Amino acid sequence: MKKKVLAVLMSAIMAMSFAACGGSSNTATEGTASTESSAEATTEASTDEIKINIWDSNQQKGIQTIADKWSETSGVKVSVEVVDWDNYWTLLEAGASGGEMPDVFWMHSNTAQMYMENNVLLDLTDYIANDKAVDQSNYYDGVWNLYQSNGKQYALPKDHDTIALLYNKAIFDKYKVEYPTEDWTYEDMYEAAKKITEDSNGDIYGMAMNTSNNQDGWYNLVYAYGGQVITDDHKGTTIASEEGKAGMEMMRKLLSVGAPQSVVAETGTDSLFQSDKVAMITQGSWMINAFYTAEHHDDYAWAIMPYADRNNNGSCDSDERWSAYNGLGWAANANTKDPKSCYSLISYFCSEEGQKMQAELGVTMGGMKGVSEAFSGAFEGMDVSAFNKVEEEGNLFFRPYTRNTTVWEDALQQAGAFLDPWQDPSNPELMSKACDNAQKIIEDAIAAE
Repeated sequence: MKKKVLAVLMSAIMAMSFAACGGSSNTATEGTASTESSAEATTEASTDEIKINIWDSNQQKGIQTIADKWSETSGVKVSVEVVDWDNYWTLLEAGASGGEMPDVFWMHSNTAQMYMENNVLLDLTDYIANDKAVDQSNYYDGVWNLYQSNGKQYALPKDHDTIALLYNKAIFDKYKVEYPTEDWTYEDMYEAAKKITEDSNGDIYGMAMNTSNNQDGWYNLVYAYGGQVITDDHKGTTIASEEGKAGMEMMRKLLSVGAPQSVVAETGTDSLFQSDKVAMITQGSWMINAFYTAEHHDDYAWAIMPYADRNNNGSCDSDERWSAYNGLGWAANANTKDPKSCYSLISYFCSEEGQKMQAELGVTMGGMKGVSEAFSGAFEGMDVSAFNKVEEEGNLFFRPYTRNTTVWEDALQQAGAFLDPWQDPSNPELMSKACDNAQKIIEDAIAAE
């Protein structure tokens, strides 16, 4: 049954357009870590090397540095291997079905529930209970709770991320458009994009948005206008409400003056932006390094996400600026040869020391609250404070998920749902109808879970 469920899950993931040891079975209840320092929680019979899989090459160097620091005390070598997103899940599925798995790896909100339910992940509950370096109250609730199932904890929060607006100052200067500010509404964003697209006669698009990338894209508009893709209890949606439709209508308007989805599908928003063909994109904090190291990075700047002036009072009220946030989890193979060493490494990654190192090295913001200030200063010459400011001056919502997230996420991208207005953003009625259809798609998917 486990193999069948995971196979179905991975097939759904492969359909998405997206953005980680073997031996006898050991569980956390067979030995717990009681530590003052998480790096000391290894046993005398620990394994010679822990293998880590991740899917983001931008983070490899920093994670290896943190792991090496742990190795200095534990004496256990760690190797960090990058596997691209699609192959990552293919290999993890193969390992879960009896093949070789990494010892420690990343978990994602799309897949966590199914892996937890099918005994693939090491149960960390008892380890955590005896670990002085880990206190649940210190972490972002959404990330911590994501990796719980039936009262047990299967991963620790690695990080959290937020969304910001990336723009090309040179293009804004060329077309005499003022830079984005904290006072920008989504309507201001639309007008700026429209001017650049029209004044360039379509040679440069004012903005681009990959509709498949929901977390850094249209999800944020739905919440800014008062809707919810998935309600807080994970049992419904308000995508077809007046508020939800208002957010998707703004999405339609932005698409109408931005790069067509056929162009985005062929080239990608990041490549279009770095090729000076697009003036603005929204992007997540996990992608900063890609733009920081780009050829024309001196032209790039980050701004806080716009807000939706829902009551037309000309100022940003407390519930009008939103950013999605998500968080990966550090998990371990349930059948790893050395569960104590694997947990010790995970604990170090998620300890205050490890989390601060992660921020200082510019890997990502932390999964632990209050440790990410250094992240803003990790990119000399580029101000990335917008990612922190949105937490202070706006609101965060956790990336919407249910037990089988990929089922409805994939369906929303098909004909009969949002694919139609995304490909033809000239028709407001098409978007309104798509919202109605999306409401039913999500409700039916949840009912079938």
